[in-house]
Amino acid sequence: MGRIPSKNKNLPPHMRARTQRSGRTFYYYDTGAKPRVEIPLGDDYVLAVKKWSELESEKSTRFAKLVTFRYVAERYMREIIPTKAPRTQRDNLIELEFLFAFFDEPPAPIAEIEPVHIRHYMDWRVKKSVAQLHEKNRIRTEKNLPPLEITGKEGQVRANREKALFSHIFNMARNWGLTTAQNPCAGITGYSEIGRDIYVEDIEYKKVWEAADQPTRDAMDLAYLTGQRPSDTLGYDETDIRDGFLIVQQGKTRKKLRITITGELAILIERILARKRSYESKVVFTQLIVNERGGRLTLHALQQRFDKARELAGVDKSTFQFRDLRAKAGTDKTDSSGDIRQAQKQLGHRSLTMTETYVRNRKGDKVGPTK
Repeated sequence: MGRIPSKNKNLPPHMRARTQRSGRTFYYYDTGAKPRVEIPLGDDYVLAVKKWSELESEKSTRFAKLVTFRYVAERYMREIIPTKAPRTQRDNLIELEFLFAFFDEPPAPIAEIEPVHIRHYMDWRVKKSVAQLHEKNRIRTEKNLPPLEITGKEGQVRANREKALFSHIFNMARNWGLTTAQNPCAGITGYSEIGRDIYVEDIEYKKVWEAADQPTRDAMDLAYLTGQRPSDTLGYDETDIRDGFLIVQQGKTRKKLRITITGELAILIERILARKRSYESKVVFTQLIVNERGGRLTLHALQQRFDKARELAGVDKSTFQFRDLRAKAGTDKTDSSGDIRQAQKQLGHRSLTMTETYVRNRKGDKVGPTK
């Protein structure tokens, strides 16, 4: 921070006054360089202020061109992303790859990004996703595999998420004093999204469960009985079992839960621990869900195993995805307890409205007949 002038405090910032022996006062613009460089502005105060404003504008313009989207985004990566949940961090880094591909080739000054550019980005993002699918189908055709269905709407959800990330980055740039421009995302409508409303019936669950290997069966049962997300399910550790509870901290929201180990959950955990004790390997991970060698099961590996079991069971992908087990748990909990608030607690939702939407969209409201 520069020193505060002790006189001529009425002058604009960086403007200096020098009074000569003749009594005439001349004005100068202090560039802030070291050693000091001052640009003469003349002895007419009004004209000097006019010249000063021109120089300040040039300086501001030069600064604005240096503040590119990448410059702000990299600061965001250093200061903001590490404060988010691990899954959100991974998602943000992937989203930034696409944002950089559009807004950093060539580098775009963030103050010059306008709403129309956000609209162009979202359209570009969808076209890119569709093009990637066409390329995948070309490769699948060469391998005599059936092509993937292409609707032309692929990438719309990702475009919405990346627009939201861009908006937050831009707002942080305003908070950091890097731009005074208005957020270009304002007024740009995202693509409409239809929430998933699939309820996994017991018969479908049984088909996939019977076709799955033992680690996948354990993961399915644990995800369903606890009602937690796939990544949280794989994170359960033996050390999380304390005083008759399974201690949970959700990775997405950081919500803490204590799930009582009773009933089918108690039987399941004992089954898992017994399987782990049977391994001959001396190195067995402490996670509850492990592979056949006692090693940790990753989310990607679980997804591959689950996809294989679903295919063997003849169940369509659109009707059963691993993540649907959380919604099934919440719906079944509501039906069995008769109290949707019990499902809200189990799922870790902050509001009952969220749980109501989550459950009713899956199976529908329970209603009676007219008479």
